Amino acid sequence: MPIARSTKDRKKMAVSKNGKDAITHFKVLKRYEKYTFIEVKIETGRTHQIRVHMAQIGYPIVGDIVYSNGKNPFGVQGQMLHAARLSFKHPSTGKEINLEAPLPEYFLKVLETLDKE
Repeated sequence: MPIARSTKDRKKMAVSKNGKDAITHFKVLKRYEKYTFIEVKIETGRTHQIRVHMAQIGYPIVGDIVYSNGKNPFGVQGQMLHAARLSFKHPSTGKEINLEAPLPEYFLKVLETLDKE
């Protein structure tokens, strides 16, 4: 879905037929009663792309006060987004850089809480 600056709120981005191409792939890893744990891969890097696309299809990010209803029953700081893997070419050397990071403790605790429901 293409993304452009929102015509209703200039501080936000929105899906718009006049926007720039934005490609987001996602896979459901686990479904809970009210939440879904997903893996996301983006082909493009538009501003707020994951947050905008997920909100657009009815899956807003927990803790996202801009693109969701603002509810945060887990009390997390910021959005429940985590970059497990990043890959990019180094700007000076052109060498491929690959970084990985495990889920942070607070994220694991939220998933553990959901598993108990």
